[in-house]
Amino acid sequence: MSEVVINSQQSLDAYIEHLKGQFEKHKYLRVNIKTGMQRTPTQNRSMHLYFQHTADSLNNAGHDFRVLVKDDIDVPWSAELVKDYLWVPVQIAITGHKSTTKPKTHQYNEIYEVLNRHISGKLGIFIPWPSKDSIKQEAQ
Repeated sequence: MSEVVINSQQSLDAYIEHLKGQFEKHKYLRVNIKTGMQRTPTQNRSMHLYFQHTADSLNNAGHDFRVLVKDDIDVPWSAELVKDYLWVPVQIAITGHKSTTKPKTHQYNEIYEVLNRHISGKLGIFIPWPSKDSIKQEAQ
């Protein structure tokens, strides 16, 4: 069965009835319950677009990956490097989660604010969080 979202009394009642029917039929069920909302599809697109914009901005300003990692290797930033070496460490500090799918929806903004404050303060580069309009423009 695919994932079921229960977000109202009506959907809860319907799922309880479904579970009762499945239990009567099979006499054995395994249920995995997850609470809280994951990031929205828009947040997901914004986050990955932010990674790319950050990589582009750092590269365009002459800041390569070695500035933060190793002095003798000149490596241009990529969205994946931004995610793995900038975003995820801040995310772990704020949420305790390594996977970018685990924070609650409101925590993505907290992570962005901390990371953006660091990049702005240390390197003088401000990268805005992608909006719905900028996502549409990138898709064109």
